[in-house]
Amino acid sequence: MITWAMAWTNAHIVNTYLSFYNLVFFRFLLGSISLLPIIIFQKNKINFSWNIIKYVFPASILFLFYNISFFMATENPGVGRGAVLVTTINPIITLLIMIAIKRIIKLKEIAGIALGILGGLIIMNVFTDGLGVIFHKNNIYFLICALTWGIMTVVVNYGQKKILPLQFIFYCYTLTTILAFPLTDIAVIDFNSWDISFYVNFLLVSVGAMSFGTSIYMYFTSVIGPVKSSVFIFSVPFLALAISSVFLEEIINIRTVVGGLLSLIAIYVVNK
Repeated sequence: MITWAMAWTNAHIVNTYLSFYNLVFFRFLLGSISLLPIIIFQKNKINFSWNIIKYVFPASILFLFYNISFFMATENPGVGRGAVLVTTINPIITLLIMIAIKRIIKLKEIAGIALGILGGLIIMNVFTDGLGVIFHKNNIYFLICALTWGIMTVVVNYGQKKILPLQFIFYCYTLTTILAFPLTDIAVIDFNSWDISFYVNFLLVSVGAMSFGTSIYMYFTSVIGPVKSSVFIFSVPFLALAISSVFLEEIINIRTVVGGLLSLIAIYVVNK
């Protein structure tokens, strides 16, 4: 969750160096390459048969849409508040999908997610500024991120029941790289503009947030279930705003602290 919280700031910085589509392609290319040694070490056979692709393809399409929206959303200032919006809505979407599929839900899950929602609303100052804060036109890409990630959590959970989790993640990253390639324009890249700031932030948003953070999240989604894993995302708003306040000089105040504490309690309630 810490690597994800950092990713919003990292993405805002690397957006000044590359286009959205080029960022998505290079992010997944690096993510796929960084996971390859683990796949080889585990002696897992790499197999792109139809039985693999039919489970990986839907997740890869969602990965592609999420990441394009992610980089588009983080181009503008205010990424800390945007991260709050996405990570507050994510678990709600996952919960609603699982209710629709299983037709059953635990009271503690409803209570915990309600606490997380309350924490996110407090952080975003919705009770003072109104719901327009959420549905502002500048937040459209953040809302798309929330929707696609919520669906993807469930899709990945079921896909990993058929394919070993780490293999599934590696296939997703590789296929998303292939899907993103036709959208890229390598010719416009100015490699001479890549400085230490770009390399550090791109490594953090690719290897840190994706190869490490996303891979762990997806792996343990198959272990503890999509609802319990998604509720950990409630910790991201506080972390993202705290990191943004340091590097992007976004304001952190008492609302952020109170909302962050409620979000942490929400994680405890659902996973207790």
